[in-house]
Amino acid sequence: MRHAALRDYFCDKDAEALPEPESWALCLAWPDGDARHVDPMLDEGLAWWGSGVARPTMAAAQRRSGRILSALYDTWTLHSWSQWIASRRPQPTGNTVVLHVDDHRDLASPRLFLEDGQWRDPITGASCSLTQPDSVQMAIESGALGMGSFLTPFLHSFPKTEVRHLCQPPKVTATSDFRIETTSQLDTLLDPSQSRPAIELVETPGEIGPGYYRLTPDTNAWLDGLGDGPMLLHIDMDYFNNRFDGDTDWQTRPNLFDPPLDQIISKIDEVVDALRRTGVGARIEDIVVAYSPGFFPAEFWRPAEACLRPALEQLYGH
Repeated sequence: MRHAALRDYFCDKDAEALPEPESWALCLAWPDGDARHVDPMLDEGLAWWGSGVARPTMAAAQRRSGRILSALYDTWTLHSWSQWIASRRPQPTGNTVVLHVDDHRDLASPRLFLEDGQWRDPITGASCSLTQPDSVQMAIESGALGMGSFLTPFLHSFPKTEVRHLCQPPKVTATSDFRIETTSQLDTLLDPSQSRPAIELVETPGEIGPGYYRLTPDTNAWLDGLGDGPMLLHIDMDYFNNRFDGDTDWQTRPNLFDPPLDQIISKIDEVVDALRRTGVGARIEDIVVAYSPGFFPAEFWRPAEACLRPALEQLYGH
């Protein structure tokens, strides 16, 4: 039971509880065994990525070219945005638009504790602020900021953010609109008396604008009616194919989302064309592309990147 609780709490890191005289000590490590990595072609993808990246180190893999950051894990999106915040210094009450292309909402609660109006990483004890990129990097590396949680602290820091989430069937088949509510939830393991940031979505059909979240499979509805304000683009490649969805039993899962490469390329063209055609692409100030090992198949990393990156660069006239 202890192992299951640790696995559920830390999810993307391996955790081992070691007994001490009056308590327990936690040992955390990035997983390197086959059991935690469901993609049989993962090593092929890591070889393409290069730079000596291996399973225990791939959580740190990232590289930037201009306004485009490529990373293996989606958590680096928040670090890129924190660099943008430190450089751009946007007002917390100002309007920001997040264009979210993903098979997931990424609104999980990060392992950050709210103390005296600040966030603290309970794993390292260090503070974490989006205005300090180094502190965000430390929280990613410790595991406090885990996969699927990067949007939550951003929305707490910038509550007037408008999120436009593009997601394919079978997960999303129609357009829905929600009001974003920042809230909190109690921690479940390290200190159950502490509160962690959380997000709730309250359905509000047809309402869009600052502080609202649109979820849609349609590129027209995705970009329709956008107001002023800086734009940030996050593309998780599992939007195009989420064969594994982090599930060791993926082969028996119903409604498997596993389109072939030609459909992936066609969908990349559709998304980028929508950004270009509407003029939205030229307004984007930061782009993060996450390849998501264990979700987007590694065999597609190379050909998908060869199509996507040049298309994104052309949005800026490069």
